[in-house]
Amino acid sequence: MGKTILNQIERLRVLLEEHNRAYYLHDDPQVPDAEYDLLFRQLQKLEEGHPEYADENSPTQRVGGAALDAFEKVRHAVPMLSLGNAFEDVEVAEFDSRVRLGLELGEQPIPYVAEPKLDGLAISLRYKQGKLVTAATRGDGTTGEDVTANIRTLRALPLRLKGSGWPALLEVRGEVFITRAGFEALNARQVADGEKTFANPRNAAAGSLRQLDSRITARRPLTLFCYGWGEHSGELPASHYEVLMQLTEWGLPVSPLVRRVNGLAECLEYYEQMALDRPELPYEIDGVVFKVDRRDWQRELGQVARAPRWAIARKFPAEEAVTELLAIDVQVGRTGAITPVARLAPVQVGGVVVANATLHNEDEIRRKGLRIGGQVVVRRAGDVIPQVVGVVGSSVSGPGLSSGLSSGELFQMPKVCPECGSAVVREADEAAYRCSGGLACPAQRKQAIRHFAARTAMDVDGLGNKLVDQLVDRGMLHNVADIYRLTHEQLAGLERMAAKSADNLLVAIDKSRETTLARFIFALGIRHVGEATAVTLAETCGSVDALIAADVERLEQIEDVGPVVARSIHDFLCEPHNLKVIEELQEQGIHWPQVVVKPMQDQPLAGKVLVITGIFSRPRPEIKADLQRLGAKVTGSVSKKTDWVAVGESPGSKADKAVELGVEVIDEAGLDRLLGG
Repeated sequence: MGKTILNQIERLRVLLEEHNRAYYLHDDPQVPDAEYDLLFRQLQKLEEGHPEYADENSPTQRVGGAALDAFEKVRHAVPMLSLGNAFEDVEVAEFDSRVRLGLELGEQPIPYVAEPKLDGLAISLRYKQGKLVTAATRGDGTTGEDVTANIRTLRALPLRLKGSGWPALLEVRGEVFITRAGFEALNARQVADGEKTFANPRNAAAGSLRQLDSRITARRPLTLFCYGWGEHSGELPASHYEVLMQLTEWGLPVSPLVRRVNGLAECLEYYEQMALDRPELPYEIDGVVFKVDRRDWQRELGQVARAPRWAIARKFPAEEAVTELLAIDVQVGRTGAITPVARLAPVQVGGVVVANATLHNEDEIRRKGLRIGGQVVVRRAGDVIPQVVGVVGSSVSGPGLSSGLSSGELFQMPKVCPECGSAVVREADEAAYRCSGGLACPAQRKQAIRHFAARTAMDVDGLGNKLVDQLVDRGMLHNVADIYRLTHEQLAGLERMAAKSADNLLVAIDKSRETTLARFIFALGIRHVGEATAVTLAETCGSVDALIAADVERLEQIEDVGPVVARSIHDFLCEPHNLKVIEELQEQGIHWPQVVVKPMQDQPLAGKVLVITGIFSRPRPEIKADLQRLGAKVTGSVSKKTDWVAVGESPGSKADKAVELGVEVIDEAGLDRLLGG
């Protein structure tokens, strides 16, 4: 019985490692995630029930364990050498000449191995009898730190070697890194958790690998490629390339971009191709490495100081540079967000001249200690988007100024929008500043018009995005009131706008003059005011004038209007530019039936919460509006606070959720009864 259980455990361990290799090394999953999880749970249960078969190299042990007090030091049996750098093609040519001279080969082309130089953290992995026993960082090349507990959490790394024929002792060298996608996901998670974000993937990889708590490392998207070896028993293949291919057969990850090249010309061709492919790679590289392929030639060439004579790194142009922060301007986005932009003394970064870089928001400027006239470090994020990393000599993650930063002008966010002169506001608990002139601000013009004309707002049928672009670009629409001043002659002269189409649009514009107060309020595009809130505001205030006259305290008394929404409404309606456009709209004949104001508590469905799901005999937005007029709150998700879930044909998971929570489910007939039908 015991042997049967052990066989099951071993079979599952091998199978899961195969799936890990397929998924993490080859991006070719062999089974769905659910199937993998099922196999993983089976192995966990067997191991829990039979602790005598515990194995630290089992796939179930990759989740990390108890936190360490500190890292132990590890002395490398074979030093982990640095590489000499070449920044120009001529330096690669000089390296090639030195190799041929050292080997006394005259003009004979040298076979090299070419590979991308990963921007990560060097690691040493020691396997004994095919099992991973130790992992250590490079450190100073002689002594590193024991990060075995952390490295075990990397699913791309085999905890036991695949196949057979491996030496009894094998030390493999590689680079731990984080992909671009993994880095973005990690930073997004850091923001969501209220934690500090990482400046770049390399910093993220280094910080993740050196966590004292391996459970944290297990949650980080680390991976690795192997590129060499150190101490080993027995014999390895005679060429560098063949050793790398052997490592892949033993299950170790090696870059798929490794190539054999012959002579200087092919080395330079490889470099140029990698420079072209670099932006599209899923991970960051900062150059390429050329290594003499024959291992006997490597031994003959030896090393100088702490670098081998048989290898060199051809680096890409610098990704970071130091320059002066000349000024900070602001740009207004289409949603009104105001973003500070650094104006820099032009500098070469990654082969491109950079003169501008986004600074995101005022808090970020304060955190990095930026002052106009100071020296700053500029980086091309992902080698595409320029960003200011921090001031020279500062700790980028630390607040305020560094001790070495000369004083300069401190940036202040403008009080008024540079595009329209409206007040600039900042909501509580939000980093961004915004222009309050939504209807009149040129920077927000297209977005404001599109929202105003939408079906759920003023419902101007035919006024689509492309047409709005044309009208604004040609200077025919400066604000939403200009929609009602458009003429047949103006419209008929536009691209793809025939006379009949122009007539149809004018009819739709004229039809939209008759609306409801709730639709009109929603169409204004006040931040945080959705359809439901617009209905509540209309029925509570009864008129635009009453809404404009309401102060923040009065607005907060309205159902579903909290302090943030109340402040947003008040700021919008205190802005003269917006009030002028509202007045112009009414002058253009926008009107609605008189609203009978009655307290929310007198409405039949006051305080009731409903969810609508499925297909009904009439549009759901129409049903929603009818419910809201009766005081109901219509939400998009089911909770214990929901009073009814109205279910039509082909309902979704919301109906199941209602049953699960014990919420009353009604059909369309029941909905009609609620509405008084």
